Amino acid sequence: MTTTSPVLVTGAASGIGEACARALAEAGRPVVLWDLDRTAVTAAADALAEKYGVATCGQAVDVRRLDDFAHALHTARAAVGPLGGLVHSAGVVDSTPMTQLTPEAWRRVIDVNLTSYGFLVAALADDLRSQPGSAVVGIASINAVVGQGTIPSYTASKGGVLSLTRSLAAELGRDGVRVNSVCPGYIATPMLERVLADERTAAAMSGLSMLGRVGESAEVAAVVRFLLSEEAGFVTGATINVDGGVLANDHTAAMR
Repeated sequence: MTTTSPVLVTGAASGIGEACARALAEAGRPVVLWDLDRTAVTAAADALAEKYGVATCGQAVDVRRLDDFAHALHTARAAVGPLGGLVHSAGVVDSTPMTQLTPEAWRRVIDVNLTSYGFLVAALADDLRSQPGSAVVGIASINAVVGQGTIPSYTASKGGVLSLTRSLAAELGRDGVRVNSVCPGYIATPMLERVLADERTAAAMSGLSMLGRVGESAEVAAVVRFLLSEEAGFVTGATINVDGGVLANDHTAAMR
């Protein structure tokens, strides 16, 4: 049976989140889009509805405001029905070393990237249990696995996404709900736009990939769409790297 239940995508007005919403709509699934940018998320939802003929709902939601979930989800259900999927793509990064990081800046990153993920799954649990083939995908990062001194809060939050994904998979699995995560590598998104504008940095990032290039948001979205589909019906508690082989590469080879 083809899974057609609606999916909620956070951070859906741009980058990987927008690409995921587009890939799901293309597959015929209704989509609820959440983002801080009201104008952008409404426009994105309207564009998907027009192009793919699916029900959509664009909402301006700050995922740090956990108390807002109930009202936003009530509105979403009224627009598209019970939700059978979640992609948590909302994310922020703070390029401050731990020795200089303020508690407020730390909490901002953790709250957006990690805390909201867990509590949003909790808020959606009854929906997910009620819909056959329900699944959740948390967008992590290769930085969940490797260390980078300038983004400790981001690294910690994404490492938490991997661990929380496994915990949620264990809790919800007997209810028929699958939970997986994806670790994108260097992807051409608005978050990396400034970094990739520097030719030397872009070349260095491309060089770390076995494929010799940075990735595109659509390539991450294709994997997310698979994980939300019945084709991944026996995949849960797993992490898929979408990084062009960065994590698998032997970066010391060039030094030999």
